Amino acid sequence: MVVDAAPGSVARIPDLDGIDLSDRDFWLEPPEVRHAVFDRLRAERPFAFFAEPEIPGLPAGPGYYAVTRHADLDAISSRPQVFCSGKGAVSIQDIPADLHEFYGSMISMDDPRHARIRRIVSKTFTPRMLERVVDSVRGIVEEVLTEARRTAEADDGRLDVVADIAAPIPLRVICDMMGVPAEDREQVLAASNVILSGGDPELIEDQDEPLTALFEAGIALAGIMERLAAERLERPADDLTTALVTTEVDGERLTHQEIASFFILLLVAGNETTRNAISQGILALSEHPGQRARWMADPSIDKTAVEELVRWTSPITWMRRTATQDGEVNGHRFAAGDKFLLFYAAANRDPELFSDPQVFDLTRDPNPHVGFGGHGPHFCLGAHLARREIAVTFRQLFDQLPDLEVAGEPARLRSSFVNGLKRLPGRLTGAV
Repeated sequence: MVVDAAPGSVARIPDLDGIDLSDRDFWLEPPEVRHAVFDRLRAERPFAFFAEPEIPGLPAGPGYYAVTRHADLDAISSRPQVFCSGKGAVSIQDIPADLHEFYGSMISMDDPRHARIRRIVSKTFTPRMLERVVDSVRGIVEEVLTEARRTAEADDGRLDVVADIAAPIPLRVICDMMGVPAEDREQVLAASNVILSGGDPELIEDQDEPLTALFEAGIALAGIMERLAAERLERPADDLTTALVTTEVDGERLTHQEIASFFILLLVAGNETTRNAISQGILALSEHPGQRARWMADPSIDKTAVEELVRWTSPITWMRRTATQDGEVNGHRFAAGDKFLLFYAAANRDPELFSDPQVFDLTRDPNPHVGFGGHGPHFCLGAHLARREIAVTFRQLFDQLPDLEVAGEPARLRSSFVNGLKRLPGRLTGAV
């Protein structure tokens, strides 16, 4: 697809008819190539139509519209009655409704059920609970970074930014919050990697049976949470699982299955997105050393810096909506059943809303990015916690590992859904 994407050059792309966002190899391209494609789609074909990627075991779908303009994405997100999530928000293909709920939880629901579950879950996220979790983040980050330095010192200063820093921090935060025992955490990480693999062959070995691997990973996570939920009913603890199994709203409680599905959602929204914001953020700072130096020297910009990292990296690339009726959005006619992929990564570089959108500016303000979702009922419930995790991680990185350097090219996840890194070579210059 790419004719010229050399460092420092402008990525040249083919004509519009040569663009295919369903080509999985496209998502291995560096960000500048992807954003060059998004720029062209936004300007010339903002509702471009694509065939769905083929997945063994599923019938071919009707295709989808790629929404790349911020205004269009906002209009669709703000009208959940017309553009629903219940047909599937995290899968391009139509899969059975029970699987949508299993893997998407509230993300793949519409009102009134979405509102019911969100009310119960929101009640468990009390100020006391959030304060306790936020207070624990600093200690977790300090432990992880101390372990990362030990790893580097034992290997000529080398480490893997993903495995040694970015992955363990949010995993420990989520597992501590839920009360997941230490012996289950390796399985939680492995299963979440499969669920969010996007079919990457390194994470799903049998490419002929990707749905089997996905199902088995979900069953493993559900089993852990169903066991914990039963234990907390007998022996309550000061954790989110206990709150989830005991909280009532209007006489209703979450079922064990709903709690298990919510746990899977937390791993998507609270683990993987924060993990990739951290790893992609470290990479971005290495590519913009002036911005890194500025942030290191000035803690007062923590808030705007975190927002810019989320805008720049857009850890979740898209979510799906499905039209419930015929209608029109910003001049585009659509029919009931049409699928729309809301490309947050594209909207976050829309020049109609962002001044110099291709400039990485840690003091950008205002910054109306959609890295935590667009307006509407599905805005990220854990955005506050994610922001806190990211801010604490980078502030302590600057303090504990100021000599951290990126020492090689990233291994990108072959996924259109998650903007993820599988590996990122790092080096601590002071540990050599």
